[in-house]
Amino acid sequence: MTRLSVNINKIATLRNARGGNLPDVEKAATDCESFGAEGITVHPRPDERHIRYSDVRLIKPLLKTELNIEGNPIPKFVDLVREVKPAQVTLVPDAEDAITSNAGWDTVKYRQFLTDICGEFRKCGIRTSIFIDPDPAMAEGAAACGCDRVELYTESYARLYASGPEKAVAPYVQTAEAARACGIGLNAGHDLNLDNLEYYIRRIPWTDEVSIGHAIICDALYMGLEQTIKAYLSKIRIF
Repeated sequence: MTRLSVNINKIATLRNARGGNLPDVEKAATDCESFGAEGITVHPRPDERHIRYSDVRLIKPLLKTELNIEGNPIPKFVDLVREVKPAQVTLVPDAEDAITSNAGWDTVKYRQFLTDICGEFRKCGIRTSIFIDPDPAMAEGAAACGCDRVELYTESYARLYASGPEKAVAPYVQTAEAARACGIGLNAGHDLNLDNLEYYIRRIPWTDEVSIGHAIICDALYMGLEQTIKAYLSKIRIF
């Protein structure tokens, strides 16, 4: 069964735009859980323009489900993950000035680095996921690094979906099959929404988790957060 992890970065962005504590990020995290989310995702960046490192420390003890921390494993990030000990850490190769994640790891070129990082987090009992593009070789390379899962970067699927769902999803199916053959788990995230999510899950039903933030917050402006989370859950509860 695919699990839904709600990324709450955009809630923190709204708070930071005005200062103060509205909306309350900690309350939003626990509310998302009470509305049905099976995990909470945060992606702290070095400039803390949305989720702050202090937010992560405050949120973790409040959660009843899993916390997934995403980010580039620079020393400050690694120290945070070791301290907080989330259920999962997702390694993303985003530059410090990136607006949003825009590429997966080259798991062949950076194999030794990723192997070392995965080993460090494994010692802490933290599940590791490596963010990759839809390329079977990258899944195989990630498995060689010792990670537990890969997260498929679904931007191109979302962008191409309207012009042809089967063509858009084909490289993801191939990569997902490669990951499964290597014995590692499978996550997905980036630009998944109410229009394209169900088809993706039907084609790759062994997806362990989807991490969705921006689309959920956009939909919540009209539908409300509780009804939006339920709508997303309905798209993955199809088997």
